[in-house]
Amino acid sequence: MSGRGIFITGTDTGVGKTLVACALVRALRAQGARVAVMKPVASGAVRTPDGLRNADALALMEAAGTTAAYAEVNPYCFESPVSPHIAAEEVGIEVDTATIRRGFNALAATSDWVVVEGAGGWLAPINELQTMADLVAVLSVPALLVVGLKLGCLNHAQLTRLGVEARGVRLVGWIASAVDPAMMRVGANVSALERRLGEPALAVLPYLSDAGASITLTQVAQRLAAGAG
Repeated sequence: MSGRGIFITGTDTGVGKTLVACALVRALRAQGARVAVMKPVASGAVRTPDGLRNADALALMEAAGTTAAYAEVNPYCFESPVSPHIAAEEVGIEVDTATIRRGFNALAATSDWVVVEGAGGWLAPINELQTMADLVAVLSVPALLVVGLKLGCLNHAQLTRLGVEARGVRLVGWIASAVDPAMMRVGANVSALERRLGEPALAVLPYLSDAGASITLTQVAQRLAAGAG
C-alpha cells in the first residue's frame, strides 16, 4: 500500500464534513498529489439508472476527478436517510469493515492520499456491534475533526476528542465550521474550543449558504503532506 489515508469525522451530522473533505482533496491535488476518495458508508441516496447514488460520495468523486467506479468510492449505499445500521438492516445487508479495508487498500495502491469521509459522528453505528470509530481503527488512519459551530459544540467537540483518543487514533487537528448563521459569540466559542482541545483550529470556515462553494485548505494540505499533523 502506498497511499496515506485520512479520515474526516465530525461532531455531528451536517457539520460540513463533505465540504471540508472536498476542499482538502482539491488542495492536495493542487500540490500534485494523486488523491483517491471514499465514502465507505452512506445513508440517504437517490435512485438513478445506474443505481443508488449519495450526494456526498458524488461530490467527493467530482473533487477528486476520479475514474474509479462508484462502488469503489461508496461500497455501502442505502436509500433511507437514517442511521447507517438501521438503513442496512432494513435491506438485509450488514456493513463489513473488512470489505471496506480491502477497498481502501486497492485505492491506496495507486494513490498518494485516500481521503475518507465518515457518516454522522465518531460513534455513529454502522452495524449491530460496530461504529465509525471501529472502522477508523480497521483502516489504521489518522482523523481530522470537523467541529460544527453551534450551541453545544464545546461539549460535542470534547467528547469526540476523548472518543478518538480512547481508540488510540491520532488526531491531526480540527477545523471549525460555521453551521448556524445565528450563533452568538462565535469568536468566544472558538477561543474556548482552542483552550479545551489544546490546540488552535487548522481553519475557521465561515457560514456558507451554498454547500458546493469552493474552500481552499492549502495550509492544511501542506501540513498533512509534510507529516506535521
